Amino acid sequence: MSHLDDLPSTPGKYKVLPYGVLHHHRYLRLSKLTLWASLFLALFLFYLVLSPPPSPSRRSLNDSFAKYGGSHWEKQVRKSARPRTRGGLTVLVTGAAGFVGTHVSIALRRRGDGVLGLDNFNRYYDPKLKRARQGLLERSGVFVVEGDINDAVLLRKLYDVVLFTHVMHLAAQAGVRYAMQNPGSYVKSNIAGFVNLLEVSKAASPQPAVVWASSSSVYGLNSKVPFSERDRTDHPASLYAATKKAGEGIAHTYNHIYGLSLTGLRFFTVYGPWGRPDMAYFFFTKDILRGKTITVFESPDKGSVARDFTYIDDIVKGCLGALDTAEKSTGSGGKKKGPAMFRIYNLGNTSPVPVTKLVTILEKLLKMKAKRKVMPLPRNGDVEFTHANITLAQTEIGYKPEVDLETGLKKFVKWYLGFYTGSKKKRSW
Repeated sequence: MSHLDDLPSTPGKYKVLPYGVLHHHRYLRLSKLTLWASLFLALFLFYLVLSPPPSPSRRSLNDSFAKYGGSHWEKQVRKSARPRTRGGLTVLVTGAAGFVGTHVSIALRRRGDGVLGLDNFNRYYDPKLKRARQGLLERSGVFVVEGDINDAVLLRKLYDVVLFTHVMHLAAQAGVRYAMQNPGSYVKSNIAGFVNLLEVSKAASPQPAVVWASSSSVYGLNSKVPFSERDRTDHPASLYAATKKAGEGIAHTYNHIYGLSLTGLRFFTVYGPWGRPDMAYFFFTKDILRGKTITVFESPDKGSVARDFTYIDDIVKGCLGALDTAEKSTGSGGKKKGPAMFRIYNLGNTSPVPVTKLVTILEKLLKMKAKRKVMPLPRNGDVEFTHANITLAQTEIGYKPEVDLETGLKKFVKWYLGFYTGSKKKRSW
């Protein structure tokens, strides 16, 4: 409370108060100030006691308690990123503990490339699965730095320690339906995180070539099939699709202004061992084994919803093909020196399969009948069908999918039973 509070509301009528009264008012004001100051101090101390320690992304790299930094950490980073063959690539893989990230990282490492992983191990789905994938990566010689793509300090540190020739950017907030629950996570990861990675990449000398995961979701409500890279992509059906489309526009901007070599890959419904639990083939398997009812969606005209299911090994080949054919960036230290490569490719199987057939195949492989509940496709971002035209990817990066859905699901079911039930029982297939 200010001394001006003693003034009357009408100017010119100020009355001098007796000394005793004025002293009493000041005493009250002092007491109130003391009380508020005490309360503030108590709340501040309470915050200090209960608040968790600052995350690594906010701490100095020189802090010995941080999760990154220091000679031992740098040694691990350099060792993992060092190619084992002459002419091998040095690749930073973001989202390395994710489904596609794990498979791509291991494939690169096996052929002799240097690979450094980066993952924040978020809780979008069970982190235990991600930690299990991390174990696979470590056994393959891939070190995974635990951190976020929004952490510019960490990214700059990695770029200081390692001279990356390529970046395989797979970190993203995945899932169509989850966007209705947590829209902010999509903007933070798929847009802000991507911009942060491109900012650090364009400032590097020399700049790495960047290959990143877009999505077939960008085709949204398009009705012409198969989907071609030349088709319009301005009718997204979900926030996830909109952020992926925004990513393509952002990438083009960095290519045009800064000379970054950029290649976007539109994945079509990737499935296989070590997959994502939020995907239909994964939770259908789980629920069928538990005897639970599964929901199968149908289109408004009672037709079947179909997807261009693409096996993980085929996707990995497409990713490696994109990395191997990516031209060098033309910029350095944020300055463009000439036109740079910019490409977008579909990576699909070109053979859409009705979801009802997917369930039938799973019933055969699991030797269990599914309890089906057919419902209309809700307006939650899902589309009725996807179908990839892969002519461009075949011609330019040698992409050629080989695994049909039943063969791929056999491999998935075998992995699933081994990982979740420990079953080694031989089946008829």
